[in-house]
Amino acid sequence: MSDEPVKPRRISPRGIATRARIVESADQLMFVRGVTATSLDDVREASQTSKSQLYHHFADKTALVRAVVAYRGEVILEREQGRLERLKSFSGLVRWRNAVVQANALQNGAYGCGLGAMALELSDKDEQSRSALSATFAQWQKLISDGLRRMQTSGALAETADPDALATGLMAALQGGYLLAKAAHDVTPMEIALDMALSHIKTSLT
Repeated sequence: MSDEPVKPRRISPRGIATRARIVESADQLMFVRGVTATSLDDVREASQTSKSQLYHHFADKTALVRAVVAYRGEVILEREQGRLERLKSFSGLVRWRNAVVQANALQNGAYGCGLGAMALELSDKDEQSRSALSATFAQWQKLISDGLRRMQTSGALAETADPDALATGLMAALQGGYLLAKAAHDVTPMEIALDMALSHIKTSLT
């Protein structure tokens, strides 16, 4: 028996493009319909791929869902990094609040947070997906807490404030706001939740 390590299978540029098309199509469908209501046949039709192509890249729906979790996490973190990486003032927090509310208002809050929706569906069904989603939420929250620390360093936020706790509260308000807005098809509950969290942070400004 050979002791040589097994070399990873190479994927052609065409195969990479096909895989990306499948994942992006699945992500769009699962965002609108949910994970459970999206079938592999739905994904094949949306991505214009054959059954053999789909199964060449994904052994089953679970494998595809995990790929979508990773993809969606990357997209959201890239977006939030653009919004939060230079955060260093309370007015910057308000601008971030306005951006997330305005984006959610485009669909009247109908679809909520892409990560939160997957977490609700998958956390009790697939530990690997739950762990990946939790890690993404942690990175998102760290972008907020890092901004609050920059505010502390600049003297805008009191030294006694706890950036991690404030970031946790703000993230909880955001996700709760997404959920209530989705149920109501109205972003007003999201605005209220975020504004209350920001009001709490404001009490720690210097």
